[in-house]
Amino acid sequence: MTMQSTPDPAADLAPTGTISTDAPAPGEPAASPPATRRLLPSLLIASLTLFATYGGLIAILLPSQVAMIDEANKVQNLAIVTTISFVFTLFAQPLAGAFSDRTRSRFGRRAPWMVMGAVVGAIFLFGLGSLTDLLWITVFWVIIQVALNFFQAPLTTITADRFPRSKRGGASAMMGLGTQLGMTVGIMLAAGLAAQVGVGYSVFGVAVLVVTVLFVVVNRDWSSKDAAVDGFRWGAFFRGFWISPRRHPDFAWAFGARFLLILGYFVVTTYQLYLLTDYIGMSLTEAQGAVVTLTLVALVPTLLAIGVSGWWSDKVGRRKVFIYAASLVMVAGLAMPLLMPDMTGMIAMSIINGIGFGLYMAVDAALMTEVLPSEGTSAGKDLGILNIATNIPQAMSPAIAAVIITSFGGYPMLFVFGIVFVILAAIATAPIRGVR
Repeated sequence: MTMQSTPDPAADLAPTGTISTDAPAPGEPAASPPATRRLLPSLLIASLTLFATYGGLIAILLPSQVAMIDEANKVQNLAIVTTISFVFTLFAQPLAGAFSDRTRSRFGRRAPWMVMGAVVGAIFLFGLGSLTDLLWITVFWVIIQVALNFFQAPLTTITADRFPRSKRGGASAMMGLGTQLGMTVGIMLAAGLAAQVGVGYSVFGVAVLVVTVLFVVVNRDWSSKDAAVDGFRWGAFFRGFWISPRRHPDFAWAFGARFLLILGYFVVTTYQLYLLTDYIGMSLTEAQGAVVTLTLVALVPTLLAIGVSGWWSDKVGRRKVFIYAASLVMVAGLAMPLLMPDMTGMIAMSIINGIGFGLYMAVDAALMTEVLPSEGTSAGKDLGILNIATNIPQAMSPAIAAVIITSFGGYPMLFVFGIVFVILAAIATAPIRGVR
């Protein structure tokens, strides 16, 4: 089935200015069809599946597998695995975005890379659970992370491809809902499968593969095989990854603000399992169950905050004020375990942080699509660069947390670090001029 240019019930979603409502003629720049009603639930399901995989693997399965191999050195070993994967995945999303921008195929620009990432990621997830050597766990983890990034980058770009600016808050909110629901579902599912990590990894691999294939079939892109494309030169290709902060200051400030907030948030959440065992004093089995509890209590407040912030920011035409509000709420949440170093404090943090991160997620994603230097021709590459501001701090957070825990005051200092960096993120948002 191919997209038609006849009227669609979601015609009000069709982007204007950057994308035509008709398929491009041969020799014209590549474009994607305008959004239809089925695209919003498809984005929800795809992002839910992707982040269920991230959440289940990062919060439960990988730390549990590493702890079962060497309990005494679990903190350092987890930091080694995740830091090495960070080095290899640093530029995965911008590369995937740049390749998809230039892809010319009958299936469009984004779909081939989404399918490739899902297939490779699933294959290596099937094998990861049987490994008992830290070196091979690291190798498989690196490949899985790169593959999932090659799926995520084109998926993220679809918001800029198919939605007008005035509708991106709602579209970003849908992906934000999928992200939060996915993290919850993924952590719950992984906790139930923690004693059988191989089965857990395989379940997530199958889910990613099936959902990706369904997504690209249900939401078919226009063919790009006859679209215009600039001649390829390696020098120009790699120079395109440098976006001058002087020429594009909004882009630079948006990158910095996201980097700071994600780092502050994930330095705490990445080590949540070990916070429960070593800071709160639970056993590993108790902590695995407690992670599910913390995720569940945060679910409803987060979903409500995402839905309200995405819709409200579109209605009032503002983004930055929601970022400021989210930062203040998250600071309050991160302070709770310092005031109450017990499960009550952790529950309070989860609820309050759920509200704050929910306010942030939808609006930040929409803001990022509005600071792109070249929205029509290099959105995939530019959004991939902005997604480095998510990937780097997530990847760095275990290593930074390990240093803080072992050398700078232990687990309580994780919360102090998070508070400081969330505040810095709000400050870095203020100089953005092109977005209200």
